Amino acid sequence: MKKTTPKKATMVIAQSGGPSMVINESLVGAVLEARKSPRIGRILGARHGILGILGDDYAELRKPSERKLRAVAATPSSALGSCRRKPDAADCRAIFERFRRLGVGYFFYIGGNDSADAARIVAEEAEKEGYPLVVYHIPKTIDNDLRSCDHTPGFGSAARFVASAIKGDDLDNRALGGVKIDIIMGRDAGFLTAASALARREKDDGPHLIYLPEVPFSLDGFVRDVKAAMKKFGRCVCAVSEGIRDKSGTPIAAKFAAGEHDSHGNLQLSGTGALGDYLAAYLKKNAAVKRVRADTFGYLQRSFPGVASETDRREAFAAGQAAVRAALKGDLAKGTIAIVRAKGRAYKVAFVPVPIAEAAKFTRSVPKSFIAVNRHDVTAKFIEYARPIVGDLPPCEIL
Repeated sequence: MKKTTPKKATMVIAQSGGPSMVINESLVGAVLEARKSPRIGRILGARHGILGILGDDYAELRKPSERKLRAVAATPSSALGSCRRKPDAADCRAIFERFRRLGVGYFFYIGGNDSADAARIVAEEAEKEGYPLVVYHIPKTIDNDLRSCDHTPGFGSAARFVASAIKGDDLDNRALGGVKIDIIMGRDAGFLTAASALARREKDDGPHLIYLPEVPFSLDGFVRDVKAAMKKFGRCVCAVSEGIRDKSGTPIAAKFAAGEHDSHGNLQLSGTGALGDYLAAYLKKNAAVKRVRADTFGYLQRSFPGVASETDRREAFAAGQAAVRAALKGDLAKGTIAIVRAKGRAYKVAFVPVPIAEAAKFTRSVPKSFIAVNRHDVTAKFIEYARPIVGDLPPCEIL
């Protein structure tokens, strides 16, 4: 059943979860689209997501000039601030009390699967309360693990950072030799780590080994792989997902984690170099390699300025626009925007409104067709998938 909203309703928009290089593109795309509609009155940006709504902390988004907003769009991180609050029924009642006072008819939440789940909860509680609220989730996650999308805004730019950093690290490794281990974000899905393969141009370019959480990780197998790469290339660059896990499914990094979980139940794995240090020490002891170094890319992958993918920027902006258009059209009162890739060799995508449940809570993994038979590399099919999203890398040349 369609929900009706006041003729001129207030719109609230917020950002949630981890920041990205293009999340502000989605924010500004949605705001500029909303400004065109006579059915939307005030446009309020809630600071720090659900927390801002509960605290009545808003930015008036009709006030900034378009020029100012376009500059914000091109700036990394979450301009409104973020949070990882999972709303419960009591939160929702408090939200609706505030929304009624402000005359809110439209609510947009930008984020990943946990943010989609938070938006779903708000939408379903509004329906129970009989509050006429149109809720749209706008996709964002560098992990690229939303089931509703071919790929997600934020991934292309973070992947470009990863591939560029690995390219630089490979050049460094060429100069000094030995083994280099790079730990890359990806608790459950290895898309970002897989993107390291885009750094390769020459046959001996790194990364020489790629380890994803979708493939059980063995320390003994790791040692064998490194020894083989050292024999073949005389050096070895390894791209390792922070979420690699043993055959029982337990993350290797869990033993180093402080036990910190967010409100959605996710174990904190980023922000520590312990996994890289552990793998480096293990190699030194068991692989007879003298020079072993490790780096953890950590949070640098999310909001690094100057490396955003142009495709990613355009699509993030368009996803924000599409959410507002779909909300105003009214076919779905609880929706999300799916990014659907057209079949064929030419790269083209469409922005399709679908039920919010398709993005909420559950994630997807790297498909088996993207993982090499040797289980420590990716296939040409993944490269074909990722290259147009990431775009060209800075050119480099070797002697």
